[in-house]
Amino acid sequence: MGWDLAALLAVLGIQADGDLVSTKLSIGCDATSRTATLPLLGRQGGLSTHIKFEGDSSLTRADYFFGDNFSFNGTLFAEMKEAADRVSSGLYDFNSIAAYRAQRYDESLRENPNFYFGPLSLLLYGAASFLYELFPSFGDKGTPDLATMKSFFGAVEDSSAPGGWRHIPERIPENWFSRVEPYTGMDVGREIFRMYLAYPRAFGGNVGKGNFNGMLTPFGSIQDGKIPDTATAAEGLCLLYQLATGNVPSMVGTVTDITQASLDFALTKLSPAFKNSGCPIPLSGH
Repeated sequence: MGWDLAALLAVLGIQADGDLVSTKLSIGCDATSRTATLPLLGRQGGLSTHIKFEGDSSLTRADYFFGDNFSFNGTLFAEMKEAADRVSSGLYDFNSIAAYRAQRYDESLRENPNFYFGPLSLLLYGAASFLYELFPSFGDKGTPDLATMKSFFGAVEDSSAPGGWRHIPERIPENWFSRVEPYTGMDVGREIFRMYLAYPRAFGGNVGKGNFNGMLTPFGSIQDGKIPDTATAAEGLCLLYQLATGNVPSMVGTVTDITQASLDFALTKLSPAFKNSGCPIPLSGH
C-alpha cells in the first residue's frame, strides 16, 4: 500500500472514532477510558461503531439494523462466492466484485428500513478493490481466487454453518508475496469511481422500509445524488481528501471550544502526502 493511501486511511480511522491528541485508536471495542486524552470530549467507540468504520451494505458483514454488524457472516460470504462464480468463473476480480457491491446495496435498500449510504460509503468501494488489488500474491499481478479469499476472510466450508461457511482466524496465505508496485491513493480513487460507475447507486437513506430519501451533498464530484460518468481517478482521490479534511471528528462533537490545532489534525497529517496530487490544499481547518 502506498504511503499516501496508508496515511489517508490512518487519518480517517483516527478522525472517525479515535483520539486526535494522542492519535490512539481502538481496533476493537469502545476504549474511551484507554484511548481518550480528554474523555469528556466524547466517546471513542473503535472499529465496531456504526457508520464510522463499518457501513451498511458491507461485503461480508450484516447491516447495523440486523444486530451484529462486525462479525463474519457466512451467508454473505456465500453470496459473494456465488457472484464470483456467476460473473467471473470463480475469480474475485473487478467484474464480480463490482456486481456484488451493487447487489449488496440493493439488498440493504430493500431489507433495511434504516439503510444509509453517504459519501463516506465510497470507502466501501475502495475496500472492495483490495480483494483483487492487494489480497492476491503479487497484488494486481496475482490471481484473486477462492483460496486467497478464504485465507484473508477466515472462511472455511462447514455445511452446518450459516451459508455453509464458518469463521476461523484470518491470515495471510502461505507463500504469499506483497504487491510489486504500491497501491496508491490515485489507484484507489480510480477503482472507487470505476466500480461505482459500473453500477451507479444514489446517495441517501431509508426512512422506513421502502422509503428512500436522496441526499444533497456539498461535493462537486457528486451531482444530483450520484457520481457522474465523467468522473476521473484524480477527482476520486480529491473527494477522499475532502472527506478526510472536511469532517468534524467524532471526539469534538460534544464541545464547541476545541482548539484550532485539533481541527487541523487531518490537514497536518495529509497535506505532505497530497501536495502533488492536484487537489486544493487549504492552509487550515474550519
